Amino acid sequence: MAVMIAIYESVESAAGILKRRIMSTVEDVPEVVLDSIKRVFGEALTPEAAVARLLADVRARGDDALREWTERIDGVTTQALEVPKSAWAEAYDGLSPELRGAMERAAERIHDFHARQPIPNWTSDDMGGTLGQRLVPLERVGVYVPGGTAPLPSSLLMAAVPARVAGVDEVIVCTPADKQTGQPSSLILAAAQVAGVDRLFVLGGALAVAAMAFGTPSVPRVDKVVGAGGLFTTVAKRQVYGFVGLDGIYGPTETVVVADDSADPRWVAADLLAQAEHDVLATAILMTPSRVLAEAVRAEVARQAARLTRRDTIEISLAGQGGIVLTPDLATAVAEADAFAPEHLCLSVADVGRWAPQIRNAGGIFLGEHSFEVLGDYVAGPSHIMPTGGSARFKGPVNVLDFVKVINLIGLTAETASALAVDADRIARAESLTAHAAAARWRIVGGDEIA
Repeated sequence: MAVMIAIYESVESAAGILKRRIMSTVEDVPEVVLDSIKRVFGEALTPEAAVARLLADVRARGDDALREWTERIDGVTTQALEVPKSAWAEAYDGLSPELRGAMERAAERIHDFHARQPIPNWTSDDMGGTLGQRLVPLERVGVYVPGGTAPLPSSLLMAAVPARVAGVDEVIVCTPADKQTGQPSSLILAAAQVAGVDRLFVLGGALAVAAMAFGTPSVPRVDKVVGAGGLFTTVAKRQVYGFVGLDGIYGPTETVVVADDSADPRWVAADLLAQAEHDVLATAILMTPSRVLAEAVRAEVARQAARLTRRDTIEISLAGQGGIVLTPDLATAVAEADAFAPEHLCLSVADVGRWAPQIRNAGGIFLGEHSFEVLGDYVAGPSHIMPTGGSARFKGPVNVLDFVKVINLIGLTAETASALAVDADRIARAESLTAHAAAARWRIVGGDEIA
């Protein structure tokens, strides 16, 4: 049976796919996930409760908890949580020369792109003294890299390389072991070698987040956790915020393609399929005013999907969250795509220069059919770790500024301090903070006596 993608006759009829599903209650969580929780914990728990139990145990018992829960969850027994650099080098040497070269060139472009991003330190002496801001690299960052059926060495590069550009002192990586081999993916080990990270640990999901957030005898505590993962990784990131900084909270990946009748239906279909193969919860949507294009893309999706290895995943993804939405005109398609605020927004239109400036909400805008999303996934240069679930309304992709913090500099002259203290005193008394007011009045010239 051919893989199908639905055509919706209007934006209104596509409301089901344009309104994201958020797994917030037990009823929303897939049955297979709840079954796995019951198997591991011996009782029915929500993902939030299960993760809270893992975090508490790791915080209390450290490495012992990491080893025991890794064996219970993944069936993997390990004594050494850290993978030595010699194993990275061996994995790197085991790559074909062509793949090694591709990863090196990807890392170079990621580095070069982020090296162009300004990190402005500034000071000013025209406000009654010295005021300014200093941007300081974080000391230690933890990168989570998913494993599973499709290990993502590209995700390691997309997080670790910008961290290095920012000047982070130490970059550590956590990634799960393959359940069959009991070892981390050799591709991820090779990527660690390419990116020049400092340490790598065999830990997955919530356990990895807990170890990096709290620290254990083996895994150092980090200042910030970066990277996407599955449901349990995401829940864990929510629960450790405050103990550690986060780059963001990520849900399933998503792409919206806006296309007119100039687009090549073969290319559009290929781009939708590339997105859908990520995950059964991935979103791949085409918005177009062209019925001719819509029909052609639907036919191409069926034809191309037949020969793809992850066809089952694609079929579920397209049936659940995918679709082709017909709009009355291109302006409506652009406006609806912007309102959706997707992780990836691909403009497969003849006049990119007209429509791109109208987009305010997207993790990345892909300008024309030659700037297709797969290039962004691997080698274009910008990080592919982008906001999902509509968070592009208020957040951007991972970038150099994620790995620095701002320190304000305040160095006022005595004269300025005395003048400003008058207003500080007034505001403090209005807030009923009398000690604040007194500290200000002591600095007012001629104000030695505190009223």
